[in-house]
Amino acid sequence: LIVPTSPGGGTDITARMIAPKLSEYLGQQVVVDNRAGAGTIIGNELVARAAPDGYTLLMGISSLTIIPHIHAKLPFDVGKDYAPVSQVVRVPNILVSHPSLPARSVKELIGFARTRPGQLNFGAGSAGSNPHLAMELFLSMTGLKMVHVPYKGQGPALIDLLAGHVSLMMASILSALPHVKNGRLHAYGVTSTKRAAVAPDVPAIAEAGVPGYEVVQWFGVLAPANTPREIIDRLHAGVVRAVQDPAIRERFISDGAETVGSTPEEFAAVIRADLSKWSKVIKDAGIKPE
Repeated sequence: LIVPTSPGGGTDITARMIAPKLSEYLGQQVVVDNRAGAGTIIGNELVARAAPDGYTLLMGISSLTIIPHIHAKLPFDVGKDYAPVSQVVRVPNILVSHPSLPARSVKELIGFARTRPGQLNFGAGSAGSNPHLAMELFLSMTGLKMVHVPYKGQGPALIDLLAGHVSLMMASILSALPHVKNGRLHAYGVTSTKRAAVAPDVPAIAEAGVPGYEVVQWFGVLAPANTPREIIDRLHAGVVRAVQDPAIRERFISDGAETVGSTPEEFAAVIRADLSKWSKVIKDAGIKPE
């Protein structure tokens, strides 16, 4: 099970949580192998070029549907080189501000920002990251203008938000929630279509003023294209068994995630929809492929 990121992050943790149950179901050990580098491209390419025999799998991340639009040349085709197995979990972002910003709800924020075009700024990690594009989609759907302040990751952006150097941030729910609970940040909404179990008092942005808005970071298992259907079905059954395990499910929920266990067809539809959505958002935001 190839993880295209370094050990310790969300992708790695997800892979290591489901691997033992997957091993149990398949009757052979599933080894988690971190192949980080080039913004996940190295690990993604390794699986795209692997033999379609079910022995090399990818713990894919939602950024897989973003990178084709921000890299001019990729050594693989996301739409053609993979056979989706199952989406494992979905994790929302959370829109937060420094408490000095007077708006207290999504509707108030929209009204406040509308009278101050280009005066508010937001931190959201690196350009083209899921949180950055989640914010760009929010701006596009509301017709607002704000300035993106890029950071090398969520950590530095969060530090500056807490210090009041930026107005807003689209943050990972786990990193921001402790600061919301102690009053150092104000939460407007989560980016999933329904409220997160770890933050039931925080509305979904879609219910709070931007109908139809949804962005989640997801993790899912993919095989190389042309993997036989019977192998895909067996792998799918193993993934579903893992995500339905009560202890694993509880751990994911406490980490702010929602377990999925979708069919290969459902997962393929998510990938197609995300590829289309991010193509438009990236063009509208004026982000050029490099």
